[in-house]
Amino acid sequence: MLHSTLLSLLVAVAVQAPVAPQPKHEDIETCLACHSNTSMSVTLPSGETRGLFVDRDEFTRSIHGGKLGCTDCHTDMTGVPHASKPFSTKREFTIAYYEACKRCHFANYSKTLDSVHYPAIARGDRMAPVCVDCHGAHYVTPPNQPRSRISQTCATCHQGVSATYAKSVHGRALREEKNADVPTCTDCHRAHDIGGPHAPGWRLKSPELCANCHTQSAMMKKYNLSTSVMQTYLSDFHGMTASLQKKNGTEGGQVVALCIDCHGVHDITKTDAPNSGVIQANLLRTCQRCHPGATTNFSSAWLSHYEPTFKNAPLVYAVKVSYRILIPFMIGGLVLQILLHLWRVVVNR
Repeated sequence: MLHSTLLSLLVAVAVQAPVAPQPKHEDIETCLACHSNTSMSVTLPSGETRGLFVDRDEFTRSIHGGKLGCTDCHTDMTGVPHASKPFSTKREFTIAYYEACKRCHFANYSKTLDSVHYPAIARGDRMAPVCVDCHGAHYVTPPNQPRSRISQTCATCHQGVSATYAKSVHGRALREEKNADVPTCTDCHRAHDIGGPHAPGWRLKSPELCANCHTQSAMMKKYNLSTSVMQTYLSDFHGMTASLQKKNGTEGGQVVALCIDCHGVHDITKTDAPNSGVIQANLLRTCQRCHPGATTNFSSAWLSHYEPTFKNAPLVYAVKVSYRILIPFMIGGLVLQILLHLWRVVVNR
């Protein structure tokens, strides 16, 4: 009985005792003995100065803080002082440590091999981005906190596209309203296996990108938007053409019109905005990009993404209802006539 009571007390004490902090990597303290000096730097043959200061607080707050030590990434740093490195430029320094991330993040590293950036790296383009260009080096934080950081990161290289996106309906909602529902760069281009607009089949896949958000009932209800845009597009001549070419795996020249041909790519606006390409005042000009001879009647005949109703298109709606009644009646009558003929043949025998 006494043994059982003592055992219970020991278990209770063990449960209530605070968890001992994880021991710090010894090499961090060793490295920071020098690298905590804010003036520490090295001048490269190119004339550039490479700072070697590491902020202890920033590294501790990073997602690697308390998990990795310096030599987990800098595996070649085995002695102090360090052996000199044959780096001529700052960019060579960055590229040299490019593959250090794959030791822990091999799955994401493998995806980068299929990205639009990797071929540029492979052919020797020193400006093509690598892991640390997007995620940072010593101060690595979650890339989507805040979510607007994603587009700001891409803007480092894609400044023109970023400026256009910032003025779009999606960019303004993300940056000004902090709206997490709107798409940012990686929602369309992906994160590590980044796809580019010149990749085979990219244009034909673009409606799917739009559909990822615009077919979500709960999300579209919040903004009073229709969820039938994809369905109505696919039932239209343009959508059917795009679907057939995608199914056959052939682009066969430019396919029109995809979502991006009418609504834009990075410069997407609200459909009722004065500069929107799909409001009636601008629609003719939009149609004429593919149909140079289009007239006002041509553009006004388009029903947009909405199903015809008695309210918004009474004539088209009436014809649609008539066909739904007339066609089954005609087919049914034809079948009935054939059956009656067959019955008469059998009876006359």
